[in-house]
Amino acid sequence: MWERIAYHGITFDDVLLEPGYSEVLPREVDVRTWLTRNIRINIPLVSSPMDTVTESDLAIALAQEGGMGIIHKNMSIEDQTREVEKVKRSENGIITDPVTLPPDATVGQARRVMEQYKVSGIPITENGYLRGIITRRDLRFLTDNNQRVSEVMTKENLVTAPEDTTLESASRILTANKVEKLLLVDENNRLKGLITIKDIDKMLNYPNACKDKRGRLRVGAAIGVYDFERAESLVKAEVDVLVVDSAHGHSANVIETLRKIKKMFDIDVIAGNVATGEGAKALADAGADAVKVGIGPGSICTTRVISGVGVPQITAIANAVKALEGTGIPVIADGGIRYSGDITKAIAAGAHSVMIGGLFAGVAESPGQVIIYKGRTFKAYRGMGSLGAMMSGSSERYRQPGKDQDGAPGKLVPEGVEGRVPYKGPLAPFVYQLVGGLRAGMGYCGCRNIEELRTRTRFILVTPASVRESHPHDITITQEAPNYSTSYEYADASVE
Repeated sequence: MWERIAYHGITFDDVLLEPGYSEVLPREVDVRTWLTRNIRINIPLVSSPMDTVTESDLAIALAQEGGMGIIHKNMSIEDQTREVEKVKRSENGIITDPVTLPPDATVGQARRVMEQYKVSGIPITENGYLRGIITRRDLRFLTDNNQRVSEVMTKENLVTAPEDTTLESASRILTANKVEKLLLVDENNRLKGLITIKDIDKMLNYPNACKDKRGRLRVGAAIGVYDFERAESLVKAEVDVLVVDSAHGHSANVIETLRKIKKMFDIDVIAGNVATGEGAKALADAGADAVKVGIGPGSICTTRVISGVGVPQITAIANAVKALEGTGIPVIADGGIRYSGDITKAIAAGAHSVMIGGLFAGVAESPGQVIIYKGRTFKAYRGMGSLGAMMSGSSERYRQPGKDQDGAPGKLVPEGVEGRVPYKGPLAPFVYQLVGGLRAGMGYCGCRNIEELRTRTRFILVTPASVRESHPHDITITQEAPNYSTSYEYADASVE
């Protein structure tokens, strides 16, 4: 038996980074990194595709801060596609394919489209020619949903500009005419695009936002094994990256799915989860553009105790990084993050970015239910391996059938739990603290960028007494800091 003990595994609390000579201040470091071979993000934070963590609201908020959200798949293909579309349409430089309606559309249709795409105005076109525009202001006092938009839309004195108008020129035109939307048309009055003052303002308010080549926020989406219909719909919605999401990525069905997706679509694909070098290499050989690492480190994850299988997270990251050395394929450390210092440690172990679940579950933009308990505010949070999540559709992630041969609900063996996490308020200030901690760590280590942090740092092993010493001790905390709380004493649960 002893010869089958492979190695000693360590996780975040088992190590600290050794400080070094520094000529760089935290505010000067560069935290941009590669999410995949071809996609760069401005902060190394990605949200987990969990049904109490990431839908469009959180994905938008995180992309505005420079990271990327991954929309979960515990919903219908149509609903997940709509969530992706909401992110892609939430912010644009120049909208080259604005949502339009024909003149004979009804007021009710216009209201539904505005609600679906979260827009405040819709150009009205006929065979591509601009006929007018209808806005929420036009609809505000209307009571007849069957009335034609042609009867209430603005037709005269439309503010238009040539299709090659720059954003700077558009801002001047919008300001001079005191309108919020500039319609771009060609010489024949065909609609070619749309620029809104709201998008211009967002560009100024969120200069670090993670965007694609067309100025739209980036977003990813999770798919299951053999989920090709879902993948096709998401690709048509112009999702930026697909995530083949499985509790055990080093398996034949994940590898086969990955190969087929890469053949079918011209899109970057993240695959996981794995915890060994062999698993990471197998996914890389199958065409993965990034590998997701982590089996069982999450707070609401019971995989390790239920199955007896897993690898401590620092060791798992190091395993994958070593196996992928020289391939140019980034590693995403998925799960186990409790404090901003754990992000620094994960990247120092070789990861390019970190996926977060539990820490984001408590923010205002997460889809989890708000809970008031004993006068305090919480948000519901569950692992994708919890019984509730598996019954809602995530059972295939754990290679368990959702239904038996007769179509009745199948018996499930959960690998996660359900619970609640403290409510944290809006995402943006919380992300600021997480990235601020990472910047501080890079400053202590003298690292100017993520690549230096990945390759030029040294770890030291610490004892349980050192862990206790690292936290506040011999004091009763009367004023909690925004980046430290005793309520954080749970591991991030992005992975089960």
